[in-house]
Amino acid sequence: MQYSLNMKNCKLIFAAAAVLMAASSCADKAQIKGKLSGAPDAEVVVTQLSGSSFNVLDTVKTDAAGEYSYKMKIEAGQPEFVYIFKGDTKVASLLLQKGDKVKVVSDTLGQYSVEGSEESAKLKQVEDDYASFIGRFESAVEEGDGPRASREYVDYYRSRVKYIMENSKSLTAIPVLYQKVNESFPVFSQSTDALHFQHVHDSLMTVYPKSRYVAGLAREAERRANAMTMDLTMQNARETTFPEIELPSMDGSKVSLGSVDSKAVLVYFWQASDASQKMFNQDVLLPLYNQYHPKGLEIYAVSLDTDKGVWASAVKSQNLPWINVCDGRGAASPAAVVYNISSLPVAHLIVDGRLSPVEIKSENDLRRVLAANL
Repeated sequence: MQYSLNMKNCKLIFAAAAVLMAASSCADKAQIKGKLSGAPDAEVVVTQLSGSSFNVLDTVKTDAAGEYSYKMKIEAGQPEFVYIFKGDTKVASLLLQKGDKVKVVSDTLGQYSVEGSEESAKLKQVEDDYASFIGRFESAVEEGDGPRASREYVDYYRSRVKYIMENSKSLTAIPVLYQKVNESFPVFSQSTDALHFQHVHDSLMTVYPKSRYVAGLAREAERRANAMTMDLTMQNARETTFPEIELPSMDGSKVSLGSVDSKAVLVYFWQASDASQKMFNQDVLLPLYNQYHPKGLEIYAVSLDTDKGVWASAVKSQNLPWINVCDGRGAASPAAVVYNISSLPVAHLIVDGRLSPVEIKSENDLRRVLAANL
């Protein structure tokens, strides 16, 4: 009788242990219960943000009602950015923490709602605000209303500064810092924005010291801090000896910057794949070059394109008469590194062997600098 009783107790203990183990296993995971309207028996792809790309975690099939579910393990203190796609359309953006139970309702156009995760709700609002800004900005550009486009950008930039200051301990501040107006124009494009990157990093370290996203932000904050230091150094010094660079020209031969024998050399960094920069060549640089080249101006134009064919085609089609060079390495080009290029277009002016930074936001900026030196 005593033996039978002990066996019964053991069974109860084992059953309780199994329940505890199952509960512990579930607590380590985030759960997604989704519904994709208008997509019965379809496939959705669950991805995870890694650097600037998405890693596929799994492909999940919806049932006859368009419903699906997914669980993923998340370490404590290491939330994950998770994105769900239907084909090429992103149907949900989530920021999941250990133990989250999230309900997502989406349609095939990318509209969605999310419940059960405060951070995911914040991320959705961040993306909605960004999409709204891009729509207003592009509308102003298409209508040729430059002042309105400028106001839209300034207002949005200020709103994003406010957001990251108020949410500096939320990982949703990270994608805000990396937003772009276009491929060559980050929202946070000023050198002093390095301070915002550092502030967000330092705040997040107090909450998520083991997060790989915070580690990535640390590297970017350091890069921007170095660029800011370089920028301040150049601003405080009227002139400095220029760093030498040597890059392949159109015919494949290398041309060094130091070999250019002109009174003034405009070292111009640009990207042929950006239509607005091609227009800048035609509308601004070319007229100025025709005016000041006889007075001693030469342009050493460094393309930071990774597709040399696109660059070569632009140079030929636009008949650009100055020195054009490109090594096809893009932002990894030694020229970009040595001149601390963080946005495009940007230029430096070398006069009598001395280097000075140049603002090139408008034709008047360039004209004023060239007129003062030639």
